[in-house]
Amino acid sequence: MSEPTPQLVRDYIAAGLDCSHLEVEGDGRHFFATIVSAEFEGLPRVRRHQRVYAALGERMREEIHALSMKTLTPAEFAASAP
Repeated sequence: MSEPTPQLVRDYIAAGLDCSHLEVEGDGRHFFATIVSAEFEGLPRVRRHQRVYAALGERMREEIHALSMKTLTPAEFAASAP
């Protein structure tokens, strides 16, 4: 199996989670994602990450070695903009 690309990981997340902003960087094994979704409203960070892992499903075990992420609501993302 070939290593996933950042675009492929982005597509996987977008298919399972309604995102208003989604960026993924990585080298095929380790990825970093900035994920903005209204679905994160009222959820602590652990539940947000679990929601992303649920969107990725078995791909987290089989294809993606490591994923670091920043999960934000749209309001949090707007507040963090320069």
